[in-house]
Amino acid sequence: MRPDEEVFEVEDAVVVRATDKALLIDAPIFDEEQWVPKSQISNDSEVWTDNPKGNEGTLIVSMWIAEQKGWTDD
Repeated sequence: MRPDEEVFEVEDAVVVRATDKALLIDAPIFDEEQWVPKSQISNDSEVWTDNPKGNEGTLIVSMWIAEQKGWTDD
């Protein structure tokens, strides 16, 4: 993710599972668990990729991926 990119925050996110390229996230705003590419997660995210399973907090992702997944109201 580029440092100047617009972001979207997902509160109360929990990492359910992780692969080399993505995290499976559960959060109250989702109808079901969602795969999120690690490349779309901000370095400022509380939920991140170092020892990710069970991490919880605010997930900060690119606005692009949030729009692609339908998380925004737009």
